[in-house]
Amino acid sequence: MTNDFSQNNPKLCEFLLEKITNSPQQRITFAEYMDTVLYHPEQGYYATQQAQIGVAGDFFTSPHLGSDFGEMLAEQFVEMWQVLGCPNTFTLVEMGAGQGILAADILNSLSLRYPEFLKTVKYIIIEKSSILKAEQQQQLQHQINSSLSVKWCNLEDLSNDSITGCFFSNELIDALPVHQVVIQDNQLQEVYVGACRAKHPPAYPIDVKFTESTGELSTPQLKKYFQLIKIDLLSPIYSNGYRTEVNLNVLEWIKTVAEKLHQGFILTIDYGYSAQRYYSPTRRFGTLQCYYQHRHHNDPYINIGHQDITAHVDFTALEKQGNLSGLEVVGTTQQALFLMALGLGDRIANITQSSNTSLSETLRRREALHALINPMGLGNFVVLIQGKNITPKQGELIQLKGLQSIN
Repeated sequence: MTNDFSQNNPKLCEFLLEKITNSPQQRITFAEYMDTVLYHPEQGYYATQQAQIGVAGDFFTSPHLGSDFGEMLAEQFVEMWQVLGCPNTFTLVEMGAGQGILAADILNSLSLRYPEFLKTVKYIIIEKSSILKAEQQQQLQHQINSSLSVKWCNLEDLSNDSITGCFFSNELIDALPVHQVVIQDNQLQEVYVGACRAKHPPAYPIDVKFTESTGELSTPQLKKYFQLIKIDLLSPIYSNGYRTEVNLNVLEWIKTVAEKLHQGFILTIDYGYSAQRYYSPTRRFGTLQCYYQHRHHNDPYINIGHQDITAHVDFTALEKQGNLSGLEVVGTTQQALFLMALGLGDRIANITQSSNTSLSETLRRREALHALINPMGLGNFVVLIQGKNITPKQGELIQLKGLQSIN
């Protein structure tokens, strides 16, 4: 484990040192560490990094490649509204809206192509970061001035059984804090984070060093998680030292969202696997990744406060907990197939037909559209749609256009 003190946020490191020092056994779970470095309200990564998303930042997402991604989602939302019988109010709840680019693209597309549907839309954004919230409000200033219903709140502020419409997220769950566990001497142990003062030349402004240790599980929920997804890490197929992540936060998240939803859908887009693939015996070091200036590595103890930390999503856990929370799986597919089914293929085919576009712009747009469906990148993201109170009469299956590749 490397400690590069020069790139750490000194105030955040001091906060962590105090937190760890005052904790029982002077250690915290990795989940607590990850939550602090990402979401501390003043010093965390998402509280202080104003340009960490996009071409000039640490990573970019599908909406940064153009408006097509949002326009395809708009097509799917229109169909969802129609499946529900065109209710007078259809609420779109975007959870973790980044810089507001996706929201603007969706609302612009609906305004141009589906004004009747737009009249029924209430748009709610769930955002923890005050900096990102400010960016979103700036990005959506035109929509707000156009009297569209756009508001911000916390997920807890929504009443239970109050939303008819769709909760959706794009690359949100991968940034939820995860526990780390490891197999040691045929026992499942948890990874804890400690801290101490480091010895180094006086020129260094930061002298906090983070260390790891292992111990008994911090909560019985970790064992219950593996029971839920039917994975036995103590099976002989797993080797000593096998290390991986457990996202308990996602279980509470999907349970809460299900409680808020009265009727409609939950659309989740993220990178991840089924439980069988996630906890493959060959994936001995888990999926934890850090992103700093468009480079990725697996050391969460450098660039503290200045890098993103993520882990892949266990979609089996989402489905299983969703079922326990009253949701049904409508379908799951890859982002490439999802977008192609919604019309992205036609857009690619028609790129060269525009007479008002320069060659360089045509090539740039073609490259962006292909990036959305690249099987080695964004195209391999998982799209999961769950529903509540949506089964048509006589038990007919829901046939959403974006899922037609699996029907």
